[in-house]
Amino acid sequence: MPISVKVPKALAEKFSAITVLTDAFSKKHLNDEYLQLIHQAIGALARKRPSPLLKGKENVWAAGVVHAVGHVNFLDDPSQSPHCKSKTIYEHFGIAASTGQNKSREIRDMLGMGPMSPEWSLPSQLIDNPMVWMLQIDGIVVDIRQAPIELQELAFEQGYIPFVPSKQQ
Repeated sequence: MPISVKVPKALAEKFSAITVLTDAFSKKHLNDEYLQLIHQAIGALARKRPSPLLKGKENVWAAGVVHAVGHVNFLDDPSQSPHCKSKTIYEHFGIAASTGQNKSREIRDMLGMGPMSPEWSLPSQLIDNPMVWMLQIDGIVVDIRQAPIELQELAFEQGYIPFVPSKQQ
């Protein structure tokens, strides 16, 4: 699957060095959805001004991004597939757990990542993520999945939801 992420030319080499590391981990322990989100997160960090990627080691950034994306998607929950413990991430990248946790927190804060953040959720999990589908209509919070298809289409056209749920099922 080709992955296209916009990265400033000055950071292309750093982006490449980090994604080589994350790709190796993703191919061994994760899946293509994680690979894509991890690339997007590294790209977002590269586009920040000034980019935080200019300081620090590639393996620490790689571990931090994998953990941050995994944290949003409950990667350490054994009921999830794929699933992976934080210890496995840190050992793979050769860093201490405290270093990985601190870098992950820093990344999550910089990119506004939280549990079930719609923009950082796995595409296959979006339909089950209530944060994606709760919209306020005339002052009332509504689960748009339960609304008529016309409202779903309108919400999609206006960019409030990633797809029309009635057409996915």
